[in-house]
Order: sequence, then C-alpha cells, then structure tokens
Amino acid sequence: MRNSLASRRARSGAARLGAEHGAWIAGAVLLVVYLVTLAPDVTFWDAGEFIASARSLGIPHPPGTPLFILLLAAWARLFAFLPYGVACNLFSAVCTVTAAVLAAALVRSGPRLERGRNDGWYVMGAILCAGGMSTVRLNATETEVYAASMALVGITLAVADRAGRSASARWRVLTAYLIVLAAPLHLSALVAAPVAVYLAASSEDGLVDWQTALALTGVTIAAIGGGRASLVLGLVGVVIVIASAPLAGQMWRSIPRQTPGAMRLVFVSLVAASAVLVLLVRARHDPAINQGNPSTAASLLEVIGRRQYDVPGLWPRSAPLWLQLANWFEYADWQAALSLGPTPVATLGRTAFTIVFVGLGLIGASAQRGADPRRWRALLLLFACGSIGVVLYLNMRASPSFGWGILPANATREARERDYFFVLGFWAWGLWAGYGAVILAQRLRVRPVFGVLVAALPLALNWTAVTRRHQPEASLPRWLGEALLQASPRNAVLFVEGDNDTYPLWFLQQVDSLRRDVTVVTVPLLGARWYNAELARRHHLLPDREADIGAGIPVTAAIAGRARDLGRPVAASVSLDEQTRNHLGHDWRLWGLVYVEDRSSDSGQTSAHGIAIDTATTRAWARRIDGWIGERRVRGSIDSMDDYALGLLECPRLSLLPQRTSAQSDSLASLCNHR
Repeated sequence: MRNSLASRRARSGAARLGAEHGAWIAGAVLLVVYLVTLAPDVTFWDAGEFIASARSLGIPHPPGTPLFILLLAAWARLFAFLPYGVACNLFSAVCTVTAAVLAAALVRSGPRLERGRNDGWYVMGAILCAGGMSTVRLNATETEVYAASMALVGITLAVADRAGRSASARWRVLTAYLIVLAAPLHLSALVAAPVAVYLAASSEDGLVDWQTALALTGVTIAAIGGGRASLVLGLVGVVIVIASAPLAGQMWRSIPRQTPGAMRLVFVSLVAASAVLVLLVRARHDPAINQGNPSTAASLLEVIGRRQYDVPGLWPRSAPLWLQLANWFEYADWQAALSLGPTPVATLGRTAFTIVFVGLGLIGASAQRGADPRRWRALLLLFACGSIGVVLYLNMRASPSFGWGILPANATREARERDYFFVLGFWAWGLWAGYGAVILAQRLRVRPVFGVLVAALPLALNWTAVTRRHQPEASLPRWLGEALLQASPRNAVLFVEGDNDTYPLWFLQQVDSLRRDVTVVTVPLLGARWYNAELARRHHLLPDREADIGAGIPVTAAIAGRARDLGRPVAASVSLDEQTRNHLGHDWRLWGLVYVEDRSSDSGQTSAHGIAIDTATTRAWARRIDGWIGERRVRGSIDSMDDYALGLLECPRLSLLPQRTSAQSDSLASLCNHR
C-alpha cells in the first residue's frame, strides 16, 4: 500500500509539469549557470580572432564562417552596453541554451503509460544533463563557433521533427534551408544532417516518405559539396534532388501529397548557400582581419575548401583507427565529472562517475526505445554521427595527451585537444543519461525531481574545472597580449609564434585600439601566399613578387630587412624559437616579453646566455606582471595553454635572477618558454 501511495504521489507531482515548461525551466537554469561561469574577457585559441573579426566585420581563418561573424557582429551591437568581448561570449551561452530548449523535440515523450502527464520531468533531466557536459559548457562560455553550430543543429532538428509529424512540404523545405545554412556557418552542423533527414521524412508512427528522404539526402550532399568547395559533390547533390521525384514515384506509390518540389529545394539551398558571398564582398574591402583574402572566385574556393591546411582524407589513417577510437573514449571520460580529475590523466572518482552516467544513458536509451521509437532512432543516429562518424570522417592525428609510449616520440600530433569536435555525440548521450535518471527515479518509486537532481550532477561535478572566471586563467590572454604589445617599441614589426600569441593581440588592437602602430607578423602564416601579399600590400614589408625576395633568403629575414629599411624596429616574442630569431637578426635586447634588435654599442647588462637585458624595462615588467598574477597559480587542466602562458609571463622575472652554474649552457628562451 505504501508503494502504491508513493507511486501515486510521484505521478501526481509529475503531472504538473509539461514538456514545454520543463524545457524552459531547464533552459533558464542552464543560462544562469553559463552566465555565472562565463569568460569575463577574451580567451585563448580562436576566440580572440572571432571577436576581432566581428568587430572589424572581417574574415577569420578558413573556412571563414561568414554567417557566424555576421550574427556575432549584430548581436554585439544589440548589447553595446556590455564590454565587446563579454557580449560575444554571451552569444555562445544563448546559442547553447537555445539548442538545449529545442532538444525537447528529441526527448519529449516519456513511457507510454505516462505520456502527456510527466514529459516535463524527462525533458528537464535530459536538458540539464546534456547541458552540463564539460565540452558543451566550455563551448558555451567563450566566443566559439561550435556553440552557434549547436544552436543551428537544435533549430534544424526541431523543424525536421515538426516536418515529419505534420508531413508539411513547407516545413520540409525549411529543413532543407537550415541544412544548407551549415555551409556559411560551420560544417560541423552537418554532423546532424542525417538526423534531420530522418526526422523530416518520417511520420509519428514511423512510416517514411522516401521521396523526401531522397531529396533531403541530395540537399545534404550538395551542402557538403558547397562546404568543401567541391563542384562534383555539389552537382551530385543537385542531381539527386531533381531525380528524387520521378525515382520515388516509380518505386513507392503511396507517397504523401505534401512533398517538397525539387526546384523549391534547389532554390532555397542556393539562397542559404549565398551567405558565403559575404566573404567575397568583405575581402574586397580588405578588413583588418582578412585571412585567405577571398577577393576572387578562385581564392574564395580556396578559403571555403580550407586548402590552406593539410586536410587528411579518409585513408590512409593519420593514426591507427583503434587509437583514434580510444582517443574518443579519453574525451568521453572528461564529460560528467571533470572537476574530480581536471587533467588528461584519469582518476578513480572521475571515471566512476563516467561509468554511472554511461549506465544512466543505457537506461534512458532503452526506455526511450520502448516509449518513442522514432525519436530514439533519431537520437541514436545523432550519437553515432557525432562520435564514430566524426572519428572516421576527420581522421585526426593523436591528441597531445594520448598515445604516448605507443606512437613514436616524434609522431605528429594535433595542435590541441579536439574534444569539441565530438560535442554533438556527448550532447546526445547526455540527453539519454538525463532521461535515464528520471526513469530510474520512477522505477525506484521516488519523486521525479530526485531524478532531475541526479541528471544535473554534471553541472556541479564539472564546475571548478570548466568555469572561466577563475584567476589567473581568466586574464592570462589579455595580460599576455598587453605585455607583448606594450613592451614593443613604437612602430615595431613584432614576430610571434602562433595562434595564442597572435589572436589576443588582434583582439586588443581591433577591440581596444591598443598599440595599432605595431605590425604583428605571425611566422607560421608566412607559408601562405595571401599572407605574404598582405604584408606587401598593407605594410610594404615584402616585395610585390615572391621572386624578388632573393634566392636562399628566408621570408622572415626579408621582412626584417625591409623593416630596417623603413626605419622600423624589429622585435620578436619570447615564444619564438631561437633558429627563427637568428634569421631576423643576431643582436638582441630583452624588453620584458619581447626581444628587440639592438644595433647600438651600449647593449646594457649581458646575461650568461649572451643576450642583452634592458634591466630597467625588464624589471618594470616583472613588477607589473607580479602585480597581475601575485601568488596565484593556474589550475590543473586538460589544456596546457594556461601553464604555457604563465611560463611566458614569468620570463622578465626569471631573466633577472642570478644564473646557477648548472644553467649556464641554457638559453634564456629555455627558462621563459616552456614549449
């Protein structure tokens, strides 16, 4: 009798929460969580470039993401009362919450006996758990295109679900439009395209409209062709769309009358894809950020197709397939309880909670299969495409933290951890795990709110590892950028090593108008013709023709020589390797965080490393940086960039210390730059 009473109470409590209400409540909770942990400024990696591109309406690295930059720029204007970087970070939070609320379309049905009465609890548990996954939260709290991509996925799947349930041609055409929007936004959204095709072509009872399925498959192939600048794939997709009606009519006679016409699909696809032309228009205005300079049809295709990069094919594999799959499992172990082991090294507590949420996901998947086979198939497809599908398609090298002792010591690795590529797969499993937590509460005959609390555990278990407000990490990108720009002489040509000592500088120059007199030269980009042409066109640091550089002269040496001819100081970040710095010049004086070419006879105090140190300037920078950082140290993290940046910022202090005998043979760079 007590069990019966508890069961009735649980059902009674659940009956007061519908699916829509559950989705909005969960979305509001996630928004608060994301705002509390939102980055207060620019972050490392691509965020600085994206924010600077939005400010200048420019073109970030290939594929250019024109729709993302337009949306980001418009959003930041709406929130002009906020600091520009914060407004852009907020855009990612709202995008992720949008996707979360719309995820109700995938999990809105509870067990058949309870359907329509307590769907809100299942929806709330699923949304909170999925939104709490560490990779989802990290994307949601900085300016990152993958958050906008997730929003597009959420909108597309919600529209596709409506299209399938209503069998409406208009909703199916809108689905096609949204699928193709991935090309100008970011191709990662196409990971969910097969799910959208299935939902839009299937009715509530599971019957499939094969004409729509074939037509939308053609649209997806055309979108992939557009995103990869492949004329062949684009034409194949269009042919499939056009041929879908007569082929389907011959093979399946009972086709619903409301099917989208081929010409309508082609037309809306072209309209969606036309957003890439923004790149062509803006490049001809040569904005401050103009990567790839897609000012001609040929260069536009190069940018869209990412031909600047060495993009691997499906075969041969960049690393053994089993290792690529194992690398995914490493990333999966970071999702539910990263604070219990915030580094790549697995811990007992973190892995224990991973196993718990794997179990909850299995419970949720099994329960949804019985309750709602159509949405279960959609979520299964999303998980498969977002995990093993991404592994097979991207064919990535081993991550920086994986495969040691197995791969050769000199094996080429990814530049950073790539867990964000798999975010849709982790999100899908989180939806199942949250759903399963409420199912488990129901089976244990307790109130569903307890299941929701269990589903929301990742929000707490990931908190300290993913919050972007912890110091000094929250300010390291700005401090590093300011130290590099402010320490450079007036009108300097500053050579830097890569993304993380480039993008914060671009952010400060474009958003804060800080030291725009300094020309930042990113050495790894010097292999790209468009970049050399930009240095020649804007700054006259290279001849117009590459042949005029001179045989056997490194491009870096040619730029440094032209800078001297123009009377501009040559400077190099302490992150730059010694060989490259020697190409620029041989007489250097350390000014804080930059080496400045010194051709005067008075070289100041010379250290045991043979590099002159401007002691007054360097001591001033050491004091300033010590005031910023104090005794604080960075947390353990899956990303080593914070430790690396802190090592660079400690360079002024270390360079002033008396050198121990054991370190006499080391270079100053080895003390400052823990590469």
